[in-house]
Amino acid sequence: MNQNLKIFFWSLSAALGGFLFGFDTAVISGVEQTLQKLWNLNAFEHGVTVSIALIGTVVGSVIGGIPAEKLGRKKSLLIIALLYLVSSVGTAYAVDWSVFLVFRFMGGLGVGVSSVVAPLYISEIAPAHKRGRLVAMFQFNIVFGILMAYLSNYLLSGIGENEWRWMLGVQAFPSLIFIITVLFIPESPRWLILKRGDISTARTILHTIDKNSSEQIIASIKQNTSKVHVPLFQKAYSKSIMLAVLFAVFNQVSGINAIIYFAPRIFEMAGIGKDSALLSSAGIGLINLVSTLLGISLIDKFGRRALMIVGSCGLILTLVLVSQAFFTQRMGMNVPFYLFAYIAFFAFSQGAVIWVFISEIFPNEVRANGQALGSFTHWLMASIITFTFPYIAETFGGGIVFAFFASMMILQLLFAWKIMPETKGKSLENMDSVVLVH
Repeated sequence: MNQNLKIFFWSLSAALGGFLFGFDTAVISGVEQTLQKLWNLNAFEHGVTVSIALIGTVVGSVIGGIPAEKLGRKKSLLIIALLYLVSSVGTAYAVDWSVFLVFRFMGGLGVGVSSVVAPLYISEIAPAHKRGRLVAMFQFNIVFGILMAYLSNYLLSGIGENEWRWMLGVQAFPSLIFIITVLFIPESPRWLILKRGDISTARTILHTIDKNSSEQIIASIKQNTSKVHVPLFQKAYSKSIMLAVLFAVFNQVSGINAIIYFAPRIFEMAGIGKDSALLSSAGIGLINLVSTLLGISLIDKFGRRALMIVGSCGLILTLVLVSQAFFTQRMGMNVPFYLFAYIAFFAFSQGAVIWVFISEIFPNEVRANGQALGSFTHWLMASIITFTFPYIAETFGGGIVFAFFASMMILQLLFAWKIMPETKGKSLENMDSVVLVH
């Protein structure tokens, strides 16, 4: 296997965590109504059933940096794969509601930890000039996993009274593939030097990645071995912390999760029939996938900032048009058209860039904890937006809600234009100067 194929295989193996992330998040949509009837759940219990994985995700994102630092990136990826496997089998065989919740929570933990460890690992084994597209494979796999969960649910519907068990249990197959592939990838060379002092093994891996820069990288990391146990929250890392937190907040106040989770409801609010609303939701999934691919193909050519600036302009325009449609009551098929364009701009910019950017901007010694902070902020905001959107939309109407999202994207445009540094093609070891100088 040549050098490029090896790096692609390592990255794809880690990015399978993203596929299972997407699959696990979306698969509940096909079984939640069945489970409500099966276990006679009231409104509160039903809400817990749907959201328990999201709670696990928030917890997983908080603690994800701990195994990545203590055990290494490879062992952490293996733990994630096992969490997905146990969760899928456990929920499929659940005999009552409480058992189901325990295993569904474990799946959420897997999602949260994978959003920390997988981008972190890929960023540390990718050559600088390919890092953007390789880390962005994680986001592509999330979107692909969501689509495959919807397709799987559709194909398994109608096979009998235990169809819900199959819908949940089928995730065991990609989980097993994830486990097997992770066994064949190397540990992060940067972790090996910084945490284990294993320069010999790290040198072999770095030679495979890019032999022209390997010795320079080793020398640079060795200079910082005294910083192995430094805390994240100190003045030296304040700029990186600010960038990661703001980026994660903007990702969610764009309204992306509200639109993906509640697309049929939004379309029905716009006066579209239920069948058309469901069809329009499927369109969102397809556009998300295609536009993410476009972002991946351009991220190392034009850079992170360029994608964010163009994307922000598109998001502002489309959100203003949706808001105007609700205010003027000229809705109908205009709203799905505007939201399709919105999804395209989001996936091309924020969707493709977020995990890449957050995994790049922290120094080696605090990268795992910095990634965990960015991921936690992302999932906390996702939870807040998801839980509050139905009430706010019903109380204030679509016009106000989408106007708020548009105003947040104006702030994101200013952030990308004036504050965000360009990290394209820069070595992780030289990122300090890039972040601090901008």
